[in-house]
Amino acid sequence: MEQKKQSPGILSRKWYLYLTEFFAGMSVMAVELGASRLLAPYFSSSQIVWTIIIGTIMIAMALGNIYGGRSADKDPDPDRLYKRILVAAVWIAAIPFLGKLVIVGVTALLVVTVSTNFLIWAAFLTCMIVFVYPLFLLGTVTPSLVKYTVDSLDDSGKTVGTLGAFNTIGSIIGTFVPTFVSIPAVGTAATFVIFSGILLIIGAAYFISAKRGRGAAAVSAGFFAVCGVLSQVMGFAFWEKDLAYEGESVYNYLQVKEDDRRTALSTNVLFGVQSVYMKSGELSGLYYDYAMAAPLMAEAPDDTTDILILGNGTGTYAKQCLNYFDRVTAEGVEIDDKITDLAREYFDLPEQVKVTTYDGRAFLNVCEKKYDVIMVDAYQDITIPFQMSSTEFFQQVKGSLKEGGVMVVNMNMRSKDEDGINGWLTDTICSVFSQVYTADVSGSSNRELFASDDPQALERFRQRASELDDQELYTMMSRVNDGLVRCEGEDKILTDDKAPVELLGMSVIDEIISEELDYYKEAFREEGIHGLIQ
Repeated sequence: MEQKKQSPGILSRKWYLYLTEFFAGMSVMAVELGASRLLAPYFSSSQIVWTIIIGTIMIAMALGNIYGGRSADKDPDPDRLYKRILVAAVWIAAIPFLGKLVIVGVTALLVVTVSTNFLIWAAFLTCMIVFVYPLFLLGTVTPSLVKYTVDSLDDSGKTVGTLGAFNTIGSIIGTFVPTFVSIPAVGTAATFVIFSGILLIIGAAYFISAKRGRGAAAVSAGFFAVCGVLSQVMGFAFWEKDLAYEGESVYNYLQVKEDDRRTALSTNVLFGVQSVYMKSGELSGLYYDYAMAAPLMAEAPDDTTDILILGNGTGTYAKQCLNYFDRVTAEGVEIDDKITDLAREYFDLPEQVKVTTYDGRAFLNVCEKKYDVIMVDAYQDITIPFQMSSTEFFQQVKGSLKEGGVMVVNMNMRSKDEDGINGWLTDTICSVFSQVYTADVSGSSNRELFASDDPQALERFRQRASELDDQELYTMMSRVNDGLVRCEGEDKILTDDKAPVELLGMSVIDEIISEELDYYKEAFREEGIHGLIQ
């Protein structure tokens, strides 16, 4: 094999090539994780969205590998590689700013062009526009570095193996640092800027040491600075001007809105409210009100109703039960401790409501206490945890109920098609509990399900509801009673091994979005872009 010319400057030291490979691998994984956090507030963090992200990134890397190898064979000039790294660095720094504008633009375009699979198309097009090009550029790194580092066939295996090891180690760090360090500490936008800054330094150091191309490095640094600043000033819901709080946790994008009447928490820009706090102490007007039928159904033989909420959120249900019922205790399980912090700060969650930071199912695995009521409120848009949707899970809930206990489940994607996700959840629960009733929540897509093995639960509820002194609660319970439907269950059963909850959920979300899109399409037909904006 012909000995290749060694480039001047820092590349005369092979370790810098390995360092380049290390940071390139780290940045690819950081961008992939950042992509999921950038898209989640708009399109959810479901497995479907993750599949789109991973698929488009793999396409970009594969194309980059092909181009990088051919380019290095044709013209093995390291300047070309490090210029690509500089471009990738600037592009990645701009993603938190330009990416959100692209999401809004793609969404507006699809509003008037598609009728089905809206979220899939929106997520896919966004990924193709925002992430493919910079990751294509980073995909050229490995084959180019192989060209620069392999001196002879005698050590080619060792050299390529070392490059692969550096890439893998970098990828490992690029996986853990954003998830557990940078995103919770400084946010998604800053994470993109941090890792793009590392790439910028790698590229600039090469040109400075080579004593050429410094102008390109300086221009890249200027664009990087501008993009870094812009990325920090634009929030996810950048059109909202009066947010009480906007931030991120390990698990969620978090947004708190507040007015004179209520405070609301959203974990998704597009899919509405997850928790509310009524400052007057009145009922919320949401599904929590319907779920208050559960304590009236439960036998509560100890004369105190013990309530557990899996998916406590900001504690709306716990507070309402404490406000309206005597001799009630409430505790919650919430996987996101940042939500619990917001609950204490903005939503007046009482200190008497104990909240455990844990996964709901994992909590039941280790909890020996039994409850009169267990509320399952862990389903968020199409991000339904399959492990909390199966027969095995509902059997665990049943095992954690006292005799005469009641489970209430908030199912938030009511569909015209009973074969949708709610139909599957209902059938699954019917296979575990003998007494199952549902009630649709007026004015929303929510449906409350009540399940027990006590045949007296419904009659007990009606008797206690008729004796309520509070007129507001009495009216609400009358509405629940009028809407209750007995469920017998069929054969649509979800198990730990087979629970296609995200595909089922996506189908319902698509139906809901299609109905909403009809309004915007009509506005576009009648008034054009102006009507759409209005």
